[in-house]
Amino acid sequence: MTKRVWQQIRSAANTDPSRHSPATSANRRRSLAYAAAGCAYMLRQQKNVRILIAATLVVVTMGAWLGIGTDQWAILTLTVGSVWVAEFINAAIEAAVNLAASDFHPLAKVAKDVAAAAVLISAIAAFAIACLLFGPRLIERLQIGAIAG
Repeated sequence: MTKRVWQQIRSAANTDPSRHSPATSANRRRSLAYAAAGCAYMLRQQKNVRILIAATLVVVTMGAWLGIGTDQWAILTLTVGSVWVAEFINAAIEAAVNLAASDFHPLAKVAKDVAAAAVLISAIAAFAIACLLFGPRLIERLQIGAIAG
């Protein structure tokens, strides 16, 4: 690597965020409180979180009803968590862009659209994973029910 690249790496690594932001906290409890405030904001202000809550409840209920195994629960947990994380990051990007862009700017729209697309992609992937994990057990369960009925 060139000397300039190493200088940039050192500069970034040595940047103290507390010198540049009044909201930076060295206190772990306060940091946890900020995270809780972010969760409260999302639950109260973001309509899509209500959809995520409903979808999460459906997934958990289906997983329990179908009796999936520990490995499948781990996959579902990571999958559902990734959709939640994408939604939270999307909201953060939207808020930052809204703060920074006082007038309409095409790049502000691009930033918000791309962040929303990331949520969509994670939701589509989560749906595909749910189909793969639940599909065979659900078909088996429904066929047994159809035969018995």
